[in-house]
Amino acid sequence: MSERVQLKGERKIQEQYIVNEKGEKTAVVLPVGEYEELLEDLHDLTIIAERRDEPTIAFGELKKRLNEDGLL
Repeated sequence: MSERVQLKGERKIQEQYIVNEKGEKTAVVLPVGEYEELLEDLHDLTIIAERRDEPTIAFGELKKRLNEDGLL
């Protein structure tokens, strides 16, 4: 069984389901590249969640700090 799902950002994932004798989905098979992209997205979301309570700075201040550090 195969389905095409469209996620936010126009990315499409092609997955295949493994079903049991009752026709219930028990597992999913993804192409390796799509799996790795999903893992990267999960990692990014984890970092965002962990930093939710950190103070923010204005974009101008960020640019100033990057310039001072020679990174811009």
